[in-house]
Order: sequence, then C-alpha cells, then structure tokens
Amino acid sequence: MDNNLSTQFFEFEVNMDKKVQDILETVFRALTEKGYNPVNQIVGYIMSGDPTYITSHMGARSLIMKVERDELVEVILKKFIEVNGWSGQ
Repeated sequence: MDNNLSTQFFEFEVNMDKKVQDILETVFRALTEKGYNPVNQIVGYIMSGDPTYITSHMGARSLIMKVERDELVEVILKKFIEVNGWSGQ
C-alpha cells in the first residue's frame, strides 16, 4: 500500500538544467536585440503565462514555450543560489 502522506521528491536532470539555460540565453539575446528589457519580459511571461511577452525573433517565443514556467523558475533560482554561494543542497 502506498503512503500518500510522504513528501514526494523529484530530481531535475542536469541535462534539463542546461537545456533551460540555453533557451533562456537565446530568449535573453532575442529580447535584447529587439530593444526590450529581457528581465521585465521574462518575468512577465513567467508570472502570466502569456507568450506575447516574448518576441518571436530568433524563435524565442516557441523555444520558451517548450519549457514549463515552473522549470524556468527552478533553474533561475538554482543559478541564483549557486552564484551567491548559498548551500542549496
């Protein structure tokens, strides 16, 4: 019998982190090239789910939609923790 009261853990694959980072880099460059503030636009997309925050330049809109928004947040947060030298795990 399964114990559904236990906390569920999941491991994010390193390859997935790299894929998400590559997508974010492309999206960042595309937004910058088109004159947008990439931080504001990416945050708008993550918060709302509205893909029109992301330009279609360089295929950025279709790329970012291949990744779940919670995965974007997870990778961004993990990188922030790493850069700041905090013990995340």
